[in-house]
Amino acid sequence: MEDATTFHIVMLPWLAFGHLHPFLELSKSLAKRGHKISFISTLRNLRRLPDVPPHLSPLIRFVPLPLPHVDGLPAGAEATCDLPQSSTQDLKKAFDGLEQPFVQFIHQSSPRADWIIHDFAAYWASKAGVPCIFYSTFPASTLAFFGRPSDIGTGGGSLKDLTIPPKRVPFPTTVAYRYHEAIRLALDSLQPNASGVPDWLRTKLSLENSKLVAQRSCTDFEADWFQVLIGLHDKPVVPVGLLPPLPESSERRHGQVFNFLDTQTPGSVIYVALGSEATISREQMHELALGLEISGLPFLWALRKSTTVETGDAVDLLPEGFEGRTEGRGLVAVGWAPQVEVLAHEAVGGFLTHCGWSSLIEGLQFGRPLVMLPVFSDQGLNARAMGEKKLGLEVERDERNGFFGREAVARAVKVVMVGEEGEVIRAKAKEMRGIFSDKKRQERYVDGFVKCLADYRLESL
Repeated sequence: MEDATTFHIVMLPWLAFGHLHPFLELSKSLAKRGHKISFISTLRNLRRLPDVPPHLSPLIRFVPLPLPHVDGLPAGAEATCDLPQSSTQDLKKAFDGLEQPFVQFIHQSSPRADWIIHDFAAYWASKAGVPCIFYSTFPASTLAFFGRPSDIGTGGGSLKDLTIPPKRVPFPTTVAYRYHEAIRLALDSLQPNASGVPDWLRTKLSLENSKLVAQRSCTDFEADWFQVLIGLHDKPVVPVGLLPPLPESSERRHGQVFNFLDTQTPGSVIYVALGSEATISREQMHELALGLEISGLPFLWALRKSTTVETGDAVDLLPEGFEGRTEGRGLVAVGWAPQVEVLAHEAVGGFLTHCGWSSLIEGLQFGRPLVMLPVFSDQGLNARAMGEKKLGLEVERDERNGFFGREAVARAVKVVMVGEEGEVIRAKAKEMRGIFSDKKRQERYVDGFVKCLADYRLESL
């Protein structure tokens, strides 16, 4: 440390933008308080992050580390959005190759690093000899679902256990996986993989080797789940706030997307986006498209052609004639859309989302009610937690295989956007805006986190 009040904090997120962005938001909040940040990732990932405000750039240093070559990993694939989901374990293998250069950076850094903040992937971060903080980029409810670190992946449970709310939770809850989600979780995270270290073991070791757990959430939203988390961990569990990203200047409000939104009635458009990693089949893409069509409501669909479908070009996989039949009422924006700016637009009245935590935060900070279509990982648990709070409605699916049909899509969209049944959802989502968009309230959580860091260092002297 340079003095008693400032730290040098090293950020080491997993190579997914659903992790990189929350780490960057936390970095900016810490830099505002005078702390020096070293933000580590690959060069291509760092170049794809949003610009840091000029007044913070002297305190946030981006540190590129070259990603080692791994057989099966295409050249230039440095984040999960560059790959089909089936290849992410090769990316983890390459990520593990950053261990030695990372440790070398820590040993050579000046000023000396005071803290390393990382997530589930960098289970080896503590080998650098600097106190580590596990940063949970999921809701508190999701982290609590998996129990104590010592229980994660022990093999004492069954697939069925993943579909039942944990008995350790002292209040009624529906937070659990559907059967089809549990199957996918078991295949994706609980089995041996190309990296040699399954995700459950990464998470377990990362939690066990950390001094603190930083949780991207707040007690204003998840007070009950924070109490569960505190009882599960033998170390401080500290809310850092929701860290909602702000819309960029109105200069970005141009082009096809905003030309379309500007012509729509306020609150009438359902914005559809399934994140940077979710993949759905050609058949399911057709059902989603046809559901939007038969809903009769205006829509804006941000369709990432590289990852939203399993194979092929995105436009080719839309139903024949779909864009022509919905012209004027709907727009498919292939490639990319500025999500925060879109959600902030007055024409948007709802958000059909995969339920990644960052996307949920972005939608709720503008009071947008949710149509929920979780795809994998934590998303199903997140959807259950949002449903309990009456913030959205899930698209009905087959419990065994996860299949959803066009009628289910249309029904969920209509209920959330205009239906009488959706009045409470719309009201609750609007109410959440007071929590999610309150920057002063959220900044107080960061202040509490910094105080916790200072108290810990004083106690360890």
